[in-house]
Amino acid sequence: MNPVNNALRESLKALRLSGMLDTLDARLMQAHGGELGHLEFLQVLCQDEITRRETVAFQRRLQRARFEQQVTLEEFDFTASSKLPAAQIRDLSALRWLHAGESVILFGPVGVGKTHVAQGLGHLAVRQGANVRFAKTSRVLADLAGGHADRTWDKRVRELVRPDVLILDDFAMRQMTAPQADDLYELVSERQGRSLIVTSNRAPSDWYPLFPNPVVAESLLDRLINTSHQVIMNGPSYRPNKRPKNPAAKAEEPTIK
Repeated sequence: MNPVNNALRESLKALRLSGMLDTLDARLMQAHGGELGHLEFLQVLCQDEITRRETVAFQRRLQRARFEQQVTLEEFDFTASSKLPAAQIRDLSALRWLHAGESVILFGPVGVGKTHVAQGLGHLAVRQGANVRFAKTSRVLADLAGGHADRTWDKRVRELVRPDVLILDDFAMRQMTAPQADDLYELVSERQGRSLIVTSNRAPSDWYPLFPNPVVAESLLDRLINTSHQVIMNGPSYRPNKRPKNPAAKAEEPTIK
């Protein structure tokens, strides 16, 4: 190996520039072949390192998001129902709501794709450099309740406040206890100015009776609903279309003679 090239490799290792190191041979061949001048050679090596770092950072953000499924908005079937607000959802994909610190509420019957759209919007936010966290609302409430028990509540709530986008899936599924309502109020209050994505089978107007204290309900939901883009997702469930076909049922079909 050329001593100069070897010294360059050692320098790149010492500087932890593995993006440059991984593509060094290919770039040297381009330079020796006259495809790259001195300045271009340095420029493309720097770009290789930038690309590597961006890829690593993206993968880390994606892992921290804890998505239930790795789905994107591009994969969503907008043709599944003519009642789906495709134009509104595509407009949300521009993420203007995120940059404005606004929230998104997706509500409608079971199986219309609310969780897919929520995670798809979250995936877009991750691609743009945002930190995202996905969680079932019931698990968030259970986690905060555990924080009261072991005196780690402040730490746990900070972890939920930190992300640029917090996705609360299956919000308002059932009646809340007073401590749960208080915890949710504190979480939403602490996240003031940071975006939430909420999915629910109930319309926001039906959430109020689920809170035991009307004052807490009014204060919490006023903060959440009045700063949110509300998306009504309607139509038949497309989950049956995704179920694997039963080979036994197929075998039982009568033979046409």
